[in-house]
Amino acid sequence: MGFGDYPVEYDPKVHGPYDPARYYGKADTPLSQVKLGELSAWFARRNKSPQAIAGAISRAYWRWNHKYFLPKRNGIAPYFQVITASMIFFYVINYGKIRKHKNYRYH
Repeated sequence: MGFGDYPVEYDPKVHGPYDPARYYGKADTPLSQVKLGELSAWFARRNKSPQAIAGAISRAYWRWNHKYFLPKRNGIAPYFQVITASMIFFYVINYGKIRKHKNYRYH
């Protein structure tokens, strides 16, 4: 599987048109339904390769895009979400500089 190819598990005869927001691999228990004793086994079953991580991020982006940005009558929510995420990101990367400007109260 190279860059830009369909996932190996995808079969157009079985799945129909390709949806970038769908995972075509074997279904597993959702994280919300995993018990604490089974958590380590659940994490061990995950594919932790860089390609799998990039695929998960891509699917999350497409799910968000289909839900908030691509509907005909989307609201202002996706714009506020992008603004809020960028504000948090820039706060985190500039925290070292911001932290030096704290007001200390000496007793």
